[in-house]
Amino acid sequence: MNTKQYLTLGIFVLMKEITSIHNTYIKSLLKLQEKARERRKTGTFIIEGKREISLAVAANYQFDTILYYPDLISEQEILHLFNENVNRIEISKEVYQKVAYRDSTEGIIAVTKAKDFSLKNIQFKNDKPLILIAESIEKPGNIGALLRTADAANVDAVFIADAKSDIYNSNIIRSSVGCVFTNNIAVATSQDIITFLQENNVNIYAATLQNSNEYHKVNYKNASAIVVGTEATGLSEIWREEATQNINIPMQGKIDSMNVSVAAAIVIFEAKRQRDFKL
Repeated sequence: MNTKQYLTLGIFVLMKEITSIHNTYIKSLLKLQEKARERRKTGTFIIEGKREISLAVAANYQFDTILYYPDLISEQEILHLFNENVNRIEISKEVYQKVAYRDSTEGIIAVTKAKDFSLKNIQFKNDKPLILIAESIEKPGNIGALLRTADAANVDAVFIADAKSDIYNSNIIRSSVGCVFTNNIAVATSQDIITFLQENNVNIYAATLQNSNEYHKVNYKNASAIVVGTEATGLSEIWREEATQNINIPMQGKIDSMNVSVAAAIVIFEAKRQRDFKL
């Protein structure tokens, strides 16, 4: 196979085929997959699977390199997927199994350039946005589920406050089934997000038991941000104090909490019901 040289992840790669798991470039990809620090350092991350990559293409992400296992996907399929001549490396089954985070990724792995999730990049399509805010959520799977909920409800933005995991964590991408790429996302401190909301006249509805009203008795028809926190400790004091209204979901069983993504879905779809209701 012909070879060519190009620079990727700060490493010159002189090949179009990799068959060894001990290859320097492959080792760098494993670091990229496992370590948030490496993702921040290189400004890149890894996506696996046709669906997730297709969603990233639609969201105008830029791609550094495509690795593919030819027994599962052809070069022609890759070119059709990207509609451009991207850097491509053919990899062996052993390399594919080493790099792939999960089994069913259809033979394709993309090294992708990260986007800037600053609040300054957030733009709304209307003057009454519906925003989901998640504060200090530790489990990547819960963040992924929240992003799926946000996509299902077609909210205007998702803000991650005081993040515990970086958005390009492989488990977040997997558990969100690619909704990392379909949502309008910002990551910032709680204080910066509150300032942003106040400057944009967005009402804050904080899901908490303290001094709260039942969620379905609140009017979400104006610009609204629904804020959820961890199941263990709930929202921090700053959100409870700065909220336009604290809200709760009445519980009828033996426990007093539910999964954060379930709670978010209940409130978000009540807001959507109110907004879509026609007299």
